[in-house]
Amino acid sequence: MLNALFDKGKKFIVQCYTEKNKAEMISSRLTEIEKEINETGSYTHSMMELEHGAKMAWRNSNKCIGRLFWDTLTVRDKRHLTEAQEIIESLEQHIVEATNKGKIKPMITVFAPQQKGTDQVRIWNHQLVRYAGYETELGIIGDPMSVRFTEVCEELGWEGENGHFDILPLVLQLKDSEPILRDIPKKIIMEVDLEHPENDQFKDLQLKWYALPAISDMSLEIGGIVYSAAPFNGWYMGTEIGARNLADQDRYNMLPKVASIFDLDISRHSFLWKDRALVELNRAVLYSYQKARVSIVDHHTAAEQFKRFERNEKELEREVTGNWSWLIPPISPAATHIFHHNYNDELIMPNFFYQKPPYE
Repeated sequence: MLNALFDKGKKFIVQCYTEKNKAEMISSRLTEIEKEINETGSYTHSMMELEHGAKMAWRNSNKCIGRLFWDTLTVRDKRHLTEAQEIIESLEQHIVEATNKGKIKPMITVFAPQQKGTDQVRIWNHQLVRYAGYETELGIIGDPMSVRFTEVCEELGWEGENGHFDILPLVLQLKDSEPILRDIPKKIIMEVDLEHPENDQFKDLQLKWYALPAISDMSLEIGGIVYSAAPFNGWYMGTEIGARNLADQDRYNMLPKVASIFDLDISRHSFLWKDRALVELNRAVLYSYQKARVSIVDHHTAAEQFKRFERNEKELEREVTGNWSWLIPPISPAATHIFHHNYNDELIMPNFFYQKPPYE
């Protein structure tokens, strides 16, 4: 067990220090790590190791099309926090700093790592900012993907407003203690009301979405050390909102309503009304975010950025791994180079990992 941890740590340290042009420090650092593992069963990353390791994890994320900007990631080291209130305050600060009044900053906040396989900090939310979903006799109100977690929040004493866009509270757990629930101050959450550049009726749909896509339920593993609470964010690609969150039948399912306000004939699939509604919905998303001066990227620009990432990595003789089904955009994928390219979906460390929800 200890040897396996050291082997993982060694592989990371060698790559990290080589990339940081500190190869002369590798031997002495490995000696320190081996001694710490033998004495405590684990080891502690330096700030430089944590920062570069988190950036490497983004670079190695096979499902992410936005990896060109991996080296711009802001890493907040909050491993020293042990009290629930200060951790919640740190999460709120992450929202404020990463939102950056709309000019989104790629950011990750790293809390204490697992100790002997036990989580020290765990965030129950899928994303720091997320809309609730309510099961009612008339169907689901809000986000269907959030129904189960909304029920969990209600069991913990939370009361939503039964609206389509209610912000869920933060749910935090320290070690094996009972989970703690806190509402996020509305003033720190930036949302964008959606409108269409040409069709004024679009406003009647009363759609909106939040600015900050911060994943908070994945673990970060660097050199064998597992950080089970490490929320991170980039900015949105428009299709995430316009072609998935608002368009999927098992999400907000807005395509029929969008088709209606554009007077599209939905009687036959061959009329391609879904395709036309998708384009208009995505135009509205991009237009609204740009009008509100909130960072967002369209899928064609994102694909071009990914091509630059591939070129940069090739120059550094690093293979670009990827999950093709995630990298292709959900609209017009064949219009991007990614659609015509094969990728090796091999797992490279450091990386992010899905975790089973604590409430299941």
